[in-house]
Amino acid sequence: MAIEPFDAVDVIAAKRDRKTLSPEQIDWVVDAYTRGVVAPEQMSALAMAIFLNGMDRAEIARWADAMIRTGERLSYTGLARPDGTRIPTADKHSTGGVGDKITLPLGPLVASFGVAVPQLSGRGLGHTGGTLDKMEAISGWNPNLSNEAMFSQLEDVGAIVAAAGADLVPADKLLYALRDVTGTVECIPLIATSIMSKKIAEGTGSLVLDVKVGSGAFMKTEEQARELARTMVDLGGDAGVNTVALLTDMSTPLGLTVGNAVEVEESLEVLAGGGPADVVELTVALAREMLAGAGVTDVDVAANLNNGKAMDVWNRMISAQGGDPNAALPTAKHEDVVYAEADGVLLSLDALSVGVASWRLGAGRARKDDPVQAGAGIRLHAKPGATVRRGQPLVTLLSDDEARFARAREALAGGVIIGPEGDRPALRGIVLDRIA
Repeated sequence: MAIEPFDAVDVIAAKRDRKTLSPEQIDWVVDAYTRGVVAPEQMSALAMAIFLNGMDRAEIARWADAMIRTGERLSYTGLARPDGTRIPTADKHSTGGVGDKITLPLGPLVASFGVAVPQLSGRGLGHTGGTLDKMEAISGWNPNLSNEAMFSQLEDVGAIVAAAGADLVPADKLLYALRDVTGTVECIPLIATSIMSKKIAEGTGSLVLDVKVGSGAFMKTEEQARELARTMVDLGGDAGVNTVALLTDMSTPLGLTVGNAVEVEESLEVLAGGGPADVVELTVALAREMLAGAGVTDVDVAANLNNGKAMDVWNRMISAQGGDPNAALPTAKHEDVVYAEADGVLLSLDALSVGVASWRLGAGRARKDDPVQAGAGIRLHAKPGATVRRGQPLVTLLSDDEARFARAREALAGGVIIGPEGDRPALRGIVLDRIA
């Protein structure tokens, strides 16, 4: 048996004592953990030491690179049109929120301008929804594509939404599961390297990060979100990926739906030229950034939502992955309406409260292997700043299991606040800042 060049205890102790890990130590510990040489309890101790003592920019960059090297690295540099011209690529990653269905209309919108969008997405856990869970509400749709199928679909259609393969950054799958059960999820170096290792390995030419801020996000304050965004933008730049980040508001859910099928329904409204103003605003803002990163400027981005071109790409994308774009979406068996208890102004509709309620209705999962209900979720009938009247519907809860309504209502308690007209909140735009 080969002798290992380092000992896990020494690496843990170094970071415990606030020392800088060497490139060789980082390369070894990430690889050795993936190989099973470093035990889970040892990596747990190292993750906690990193959580408490941090990493510098060089350590973070090396950690991300070491994670990438545990698996395959995709490349789309060979994508070409029939006339032989190269097809640029751009991607988007969101740090997770409530009602965040932006991936669904965004990919087809960007692809409608001739930029390929290789969206490798994940499933929801806890109060934040997962893109694959939403897409699987579409009859027949398949998230599992081979690399060859992804390449072909990007050339032919221009957009995919797919599950990442098992060979893409296997170290992250192991470390993510470990962080989830050891209280080290909210660690900026580990969040940044988790996200960026996958996006860099995915092979996109440019990347736009949607870093959420507020109660429904992992980053609760602008200071935290800005630090995470800066770290990830630097990681992308260091790896040769043109990367920018937008800080966006997640104090209130995005749009008027939270769940799976209901979010697909709302996404289709956006692709048809309608939909809630905040969803349209963020979709167009992110599309502009993605197109600019791919070298496409001076275009009317919103026009392709209104003229049907983005919808055409959506229909082709769904069909290419075995789905029926014309099939009826699943609906919940039961609904329960929450009414306004007083006249006034809706002061708050807390994103975390709504996200937890949707999760309790069956739209999300507590463990990664839990099933989800396609039709479960929430419809919102008002957003903060709206005038409401006593007895007016505020929220409709949707579930296949009526027994879930009581706990969902408990989650909403305190998150829906109605006050006097004079306390009407000052509303801010969805995009709070840009970091490049």
